[in-house]
Amino acid sequence: MNKFATGVFILAIATSSSLSSLATAAEPSWSPVIIATGDYREQIKAMPIEQRPYRPLHFYGNTVRRNHYRGNPVAMPRDLSTTAGKLIRRQ
Repeated sequence: MNKFATGVFILAIATSSSLSSLATAAEPSWSPVIIATGDYREQIKAMPIEQRPYRPLHFYGNTVRRNHYRGNPVAMPRDLSTTAGKLIRRQ
């Protein structure tokens, strides 16, 4: 693991341990699709960014959603593990 990834991971753990707000039931679920195509792409583009599903490697959109639902844009350890799991299952 390089220094940047280690730093991001440590920052995420430190920040998440100090957060008091948790995700709400209305928060979108995760989609394993990284690059949406066809009808799925059109369906996603028609949604407000806050309602779109979380997707691996979509840093901007995922950050906007975390900030909207949790009040904090920083990824929590569960977000990092979910992203890793979605990426691994794709291969």
